Amino acid sequence: MGTRDTIRSAVRHVVPPAGLTRALAVQAMVYAIGHGLFQAGSAVFFTRALGLSPAQVGLGLSLAAGVSLLGTVPLGALTDRYGAQRVWQVGLLAEAALFGAYPFVGGFAGFLAVMVALAVVDATTGVARQVYSINVLRTEERVTALAYQRSALNVGFGLGAVISGVVLAVDTLAAYRGMVWFNAAMLLVTAVFVHRLPRVPVAAAPAEGPGRFAVLRDRPFMAVSLLAGLLSAHGTLYLVVLPLWVLSRTDAPRALIAALVLLNTILAVLLQVRASRGADTVAGAGRALRVGGLLIVLFCLVLPISALTRGGLTIAVLVLAAVVLTLAELVQSAGAWGITSTLPPAAHRGAYVGAFRLGGQLQYLAGPAGLTALGVTTGGWGWFPMAALFAVAAVAAVPVVSWAARHPRLGEAALDPAPQPVTPVP
Repeated sequence: MGTRDTIRSAVRHVVPPAGLTRALAVQAMVYAIGHGLFQAGSAVFFTRALGLSPAQVGLGLSLAAGVSLLGTVPLGALTDRYGAQRVWQVGLLAEAALFGAYPFVGGFAGFLAVMVALAVVDATTGVARQVYSINVLRTEERVTALAYQRSALNVGFGLGAVISGVVLAVDTLAAYRGMVWFNAAMLLVTAVFVHRLPRVPVAAAPAEGPGRFAVLRDRPFMAVSLLAGLLSAHGTLYLVVLPLWVLSRTDAPRALIAALVLLNTILAVLLQVRASRGADTVAGAGRALRVGGLLIVLFCLVLPISALTRGGLTIAVLVLAAVVLTLAELVQSAGAWGITSTLPPAAHRGAYVGAFRLGGQLQYLAGPAGLTALGVTTGGWGWFPMAALFAVAAVAAVPVVSWAARHPRLGEAALDPAPQPVTPVP
């Protein structure tokens, strides 16, 4: 009986409850299957099917990231003006068209044009997707629903990666083109899902509202954005720094890197909903950011030990470090969702969600080079100042979030009002 209850509890924290939360999770999984397939095989597609050099691919990715960074806030304002669901759906259709055109791209200029356009569209749909989930759900349901979506995304990315193994094994131009078109098809299916979701009335903005960049003058909120962005470095640490450390500073087998990625995916699927408990309030979100930061500190102190061990003990230390960093990811993500679910005002939620993403995007631009230099190329001592940096961020999380909560958003004295009732689609 105890085992049965344990299994039932585990299933409840992986399979979302019937209704809107499940519908949002299903669309997330469908979307992620196509994107997981493309991401796993994109490097080969760019070099084999499009004939690009690795340097050209890297330059295109960097330029696209820069354009996306510059456009995050104004693109978020589009969501406030036209409605999250409409922007989300149009963005998915545009993304499907761009992926459909990818195999016909000729030369670096065409690749760069599609890459930049996809970055802009993806940034827009990312904001719209999150804003819709916040608008359509009751306050107490938002963080849990976003956690179920993250869990479903991990399932979808995993399935997509499995399919990519077949594509890479076939290793033909037709297979790589089919991979891209499959992603386009999944985007169209996702657009159908979004069209069938309940309608949410667009919150009316004041007649003489602030400009689209006014959110950047909200210093307390931008401080939270930068702080949360720094704490989102768990992704860079896991996918970039940890593998480089394993390869260059330990005696662990290379195959362990893939195993650690799989471990991260499994833990995210099983534990993301549990880890989001208590992050659905402003105070709870601040505490979640703090816990996430402290777990990153623990990771920075545990990982260097693996350079001093041998054999099975090295593997055990690396697995422990990976588990700690995964828990940091789950808790910090829940804290970030709690912030975007509670602080932004309804009429300017898109602009605020876009501004909140700025911190993470800045980390993605600077983090890989900076954290790798500090953690790996120093030989190991760089982990200790890195731990101190994250410790400061963790300690500052609660007071900075509290400061933002006391500060009115774009002239509004109160926090987010209750979401408006939704009208189901017949």
